[in-house]
Amino acid sequence: MRLENKVALISGGARGMGAEEARLFAREGAMVVIGDVLAEEGRATEAQINETGGQCVFVELDVTSESDWQNAVATAVSRFGKLDILVNNAGISVREGIEDLTEAQWERTMDINVKGVFLGTRATIPAMREAGGGSIINISSGAGIAPAPGTSAAYAASKGAVRLFTKSTAIQYAREGIRCNSVHPGPVQTPMLGTTPDDEVRVAAQVGRVPLGRVGRPEEIAYGVLYLASDESSFVTGSEVVIDGGRTAQ
Repeated sequence: MRLENKVALISGGARGMGAEEARLFAREGAMVVIGDVLAEEGRATEAQINETGGQCVFVELDVTSESDWQNAVATAVSRFGKLDILVNNAGISVREGIEDLTEAQWERTMDINVKGVFLGTRATIPAMREAGGGSIINISSGAGIAPAPGTSAAYAASKGAVRLFTKSTAIQYAREGIRCNSVHPGPVQTPMLGTTPDDEVRVAAQVGRVPLGRVGRPEEIAYGVLYLASDESSFVTGSEVVIDGGRTAQ
């Protein structure tokens, strides 16, 4: 198994890509802590993983809260003895353009998508240092490289910040055996895509710009995250793994 005896913490792990990552990690031998503000869905994911032979613990985690992050890391270490992997997966999206975007929407996007990654990284590094190294995977976006027409400037700016924060982290901690990489999905079939008629029109436009002609599946992103979490990527840090059906290649 590719993550045997490793301990992983995944933010936004209650549903969507985070839950898929958690299930895959558990199947590959990892002990997993999932954190989310969605307690009911998080506990359901925890139960599902444990019922199928995995080891998973759910913790309530608001990624903008320093104390929540400290609790999540402490839970991982107390339950499983160490922490090897962090997946900064939690994030939100907004639809509004610059003129329609409110200051509150901008701040909330930056708080969750950027501050959350910073706080999670800062909280986990001491535990990874104690473990002798680790792997941090930050979920950015194709929009963090090349925003598509209609992409919210706030969302693109937040994911661009995650992209460069990743590289800075990688450079600062490489000598300690702590790697940090970013993953850049294209449109993926998760709750973030939305289900309203307006969402369907927007998604159809996004798919039209994807050379492979479809949205991605959560497991297709999760396998890229698995590679970066595993020792197979031991010489990979500060890099970008783009999983977007070819959109940013154009």
